[in-house]
Amino acid sequence: MVLLCSVAAAGAAVAQPLVLGHTLDLLLRYGDAGWWLALSAGLLLGEVLLDSATSLCTGRCTATWTAAVRLRALRGLLRAVPDQARALPPGDVGTRLTLNAADAGGAPAARAALAASLITPLGALGALAFVDLWVAACVLAGLPALALVLRSFARDTGATVAAYQRTQSLIASRLLEALEGAATVGAAGTVDRERARVLAPLAELAERGRHMWALHGRALARSGVLVPLLTLAATAVGGLRLAAGELSVGGLLAAGRYAQLTAGVGAAASLLGAIVRAREARHRTRELEGMKPLTYGTRRLPPDGPGEVELRGVRVVRDGRQVLRADGVRVPGGSTVAVVGRGGAGKSVLAAVAGRLVDPDEGHVLLDGVRLDRLTRDALRTEVAYAFERPVLGEGTVAEAVAGGARQPSREQVREAARAAGADGFVRRLPHGYDTPLAQAPLSGGEHQRLGLARAFAHAGRLLVMDDATSSLDTATEHEVNLALRRSVRPGTRLVVAHRPSVADRADLVLWLEEGEVRAVGTHRDLWRAAGYRAVFGAGADADGTGAAADGPVPPGAGEAEPSVRRQEPEEAHP
Repeated sequence: MVLLCSVAAAGAAVAQPLVLGHTLDLLLRYGDAGWWLALSAGLLLGEVLLDSATSLCTGRCTATWTAAVRLRALRGLLRAVPDQARALPPGDVGTRLTLNAADAGGAPAARAALAASLITPLGALGALAFVDLWVAACVLAGLPALALVLRSFARDTGATVAAYQRTQSLIASRLLEALEGAATVGAAGTVDRERARVLAPLAELAERGRHMWALHGRALARSGVLVPLLTLAATAVGGLRLAAGELSVGGLLAAGRYAQLTAGVGAAASLLGAIVRAREARHRTRELEGMKPLTYGTRRLPPDGPGEVELRGVRVVRDGRQVLRADGVRVPGGSTVAVVGRGGAGKSVLAAVAGRLVDPDEGHVLLDGVRLDRLTRDALRTEVAYAFERPVLGEGTVAEAVAGGARQPSREQVREAARAAGADGFVRRLPHGYDTPLAQAPLSGGEHQRLGLARAFAHAGRLLVMDDATSSLDTATEHEVNLALRRSVRPGTRLVVAHRPSVADRADLVLWLEEGEVRAVGTHRDLWRAAGYRAVFGAGADADGTGAAADGPVPPGAGEAEPSVRRQEPEEAHP
């Protein structure tokens, strides 16, 4: 519609000088122009109405395309492998989904307007040739200079716009980082230093902006000089043709107007600049769309499976460094396994691989004998649930946040899950209980985490992965949650990333990671005899490994011998 209205308006603009010139000739010759006067007025009114329709359609088109670009980019981001999406800073993602999407959304309307803006000078040049060939030749001689101006503008603007958009994203990313760490910045007294860090790229942004507007202004200035010169030259030639009796007064009027329209190709610089910005912005949003997604298979899990998890030849590499290797590790169905290790040992990587948030670079993970990458999306996400250290609850009410997921728990199941997570008490004290909007619920870090646990419990399948999901809970609440996890949540296998010896002690098995390798698998009490294992929890843990006296010293000589634990050996891969 933008193109149609723009072309129609261009057609009216091209036809109007010819009709107006003929009307003037008839009035001067006969004193009456007849229906030509009405036609001239109609073309003028039609051009005004078509320009208004073009503006209306441009706004609608830009809004629709911006929404479509933003939605495709967001879908690509949400479908992507989490590790790949995590590589982009939040500020950069926000800039791509807002400013860049808006610029990219204006491209279709700008291209349509540019096409129409080229139709006008080309049509005017053809009409001018019909009016007088000499005047048309004069205007045609100056068009290559205008074309060079536009070509130079388009070439130089692209790189500047791309750099400007990247700098915008850098500032946005640093600003979000500063906002997230505002408490730390305030406590450390580093406000001035943080402000300087956030605004450091501002000088580069200003330089890029000045250069961009300088290019734009230079193109407009050059075209602004060339257009009057061409119009003046065309008028002079037309005047000579009029004096020679080869051109009428109306023809001179039409020739002057057509010269202006033909030279108006220089005004396309603004539209060309918008298209260049949109092209660079679209490239940035396409990077989100093109992120590698997780693909799914067609298999389903066997009914009533216990939730046995097996890692065969699993290897994960990041930036050329091996961060996880696990082969022949089998987690019995229905058991609780604590994953322990020092920082950077690969605990969260193993948790992500076990529930297929990411695929290993080598090997496979099996759930009840079926490879995770061969399961359908519904089968995988219905039977594998996650609880994280910092859950994202989304919008809506508290009940909707807990109920959101692959399953559709009832109202009572939502309450049961909240009770199991120790969240029911504070939820009932909210202004509207479970119907309180999250935006109106002042939640502490521990309460926020408990709601995330409640959601995981409400959707628990045969495998529940808890990645540091109780870190914000006090010891007593964590103990209650662990007890409820055994009694009140759907039975299944639990894989728990643990930092406290008490959590490891309550687990059926402990999977000990060290520098991305599975050091050993065994019970907490067996492993406690290893000095390296005790060091994972620090010297404050008690010697019997129960964690009951986590703040007291380890008795001298406790656990000096290395434990005799079951080390999982690689097995032959099934065909």
